[in-house]
Amino acid sequence: MPTHAHARTPWIRRLVAAPADGRPRLVCFPHAGGSASYFRPLAIALSPQVETVAVQYPGRQERRAEAPLESVERLADEAFDALRGTLPGPLALFGHSLGALVAFEVARRFEAAGAEPPLRLFASAGCAPSVLRRPTAHLADDATLRAELSALGAADRGPLSAAELRALPLPAIRADYRAVARYRADPGARVGIPVTALVGTEDPIVSRADAGAWARHTTAAGAVQVFGGGHFYLDHQVHGVAATVVGALAARPAPASP
Repeated sequence: MPTHAHARTPWIRRLVAAPADGRPRLVCFPHAGGSASYFRPLAIALSPQVETVAVQYPGRQERRAEAPLESVERLADEAFDALRGTLPGPLALFGHSLGALVAFEVARRFEAAGAEPPLRLFASAGCAPSVLRRPTAHLADDATLRAELSALGAADRGPLSAAELRALPLPAIRADYRAVARYRADPGARVGIPVTALVGTEDPIVSRADAGAWARHTTAAGAVQVFGGGHFYLDHQVHGVAATVVGALAARPAPASP
């Protein structure tokens, strides 16, 4: 079943609808080269407790004719404007790899604007800004870049076939890697919402310590959840991740009585 673009903005894709009864809505941000549809299995696992939507960056799927953005800040600016203008709260944010940084910056923009802040940030397979490693893969030739991407996913998905490698959206991937390489968070960059970091045991990029460093970037509670798998552990741990999300959102403080 395909995802559906929001009628008012190409930035938001609806994955699985849930009754609009005030239950939380999870907004997902993809990894480098990723697209909104990556989160459909998670959306199915979360339904109907949580409605899940995903951000669609330019340069992929139905937005492939658009030039990809090469800045985490630009991605966050555009996504924040789209979310604030189209989706009522309460919202929680879930970002995978690059998406963790974009989601973090979106949360900062909600707070800076004095808008209702997100309920929680889920930072999946992403180094905290204070320990972020700068990728260089975007500087390599196409064959080298494809080989590196295949190796990165091999622990979770198996090596990509020749056809899959040829189909990789290299311009979008290069732009996304360049965005991470250029990203510099303020030394004291923090959000005032809880942050749950999720990491795979065999992730070659993000260690348990890297995930734990997200606690430096919140003035609220920080937690780490570890799952078996590599950088794309989510491919095989959808139900465990869904349980983590549901549990964390169910534990949020109840609103004050009028």
